[in-house]
Amino acid sequence: MIGHQHAVTCEDHVGGAHFAFTDRWGGVSAAPYDELNQGGGVGDDPAAVRTNRERAAKSLGLDPAGVVWMHQVHGRDVAVVDGPWDPADPAGIPAVDGVVTARRGLALAVLTADCTPVLLADPVAGVTGAAHAGRPGLVAGVVPATVEAMTGLGADPARIVALIGPSVCGLCYEVPETMRAEVAEVVPEARATTRKGTPSVDVAAGVRAQLHRLGIRVAKQSPVCTLESADHFSYRRERITGRLASYVWLDAEL
Repeated sequence: MIGHQHAVTCEDHVGGAHFAFTDRWGGVSAAPYDELNQGGGVGDDPAAVRTNRERAAKSLGLDPAGVVWMHQVHGRDVAVVDGPWDPADPAGIPAVDGVVTARRGLALAVLTADCTPVLLADPVAGVTGAAHAGRPGLVAGVVPATVEAMTGLGADPARIVALIGPSVCGLCYEVPETMRAEVAEVVPEARATTRKGTPSVDVAAGVRAQLHRLGIRVAKQSPVCTLESADHFSYRRERITGRLASYVWLDAEL
């Protein structure tokens, strides 16, 4: 990391699988999207978003035109892809919160600003997956649905490596008691309490529990709470703000 010049703050490699997460620095967007906003549906200048995506992709050695983005809607639907959707036809991008591929070298991306990005890879089978898990997606089961789609392509949960990116923590994500109870009824491990002693939800803890029940090892979970970190976008803190990006891909076949 080099001050505010970097485009990607964290990159990990596990057995031919690559995982990367951005913060908010190193881009060209003006306030309140400053600087590296990669979300195209938040009101930012589309040209700035394109430049930001190009900078981030190139810093990872990726072709910016070859990254698969989703139209995220806080659901559980998952798309199986073998290439990016046509950028000239935004309406053709399906409304999904999970995407999987069996194409090595193809990068999958997730956009977040408090929700939990979940990156998955089975390097042996050559299958990767990415999921956008907010509170509704956690309850709906987008992570198990993404894993199911991966196993349909030959992935083995015992081999899948998972990384969980920056998200709002359980000590900060305050919710009404009725909402906490609704989440905990589905994923008990997500039940949490804020520092003030009020009801909250820990989405990342819920995701970890879902992955554990599926027999998947979480190799790493980001310690960053997006609401507490000025280096990351947070919808709960700022409302009008940018989006972070998380990427997963496998080494291309030689």
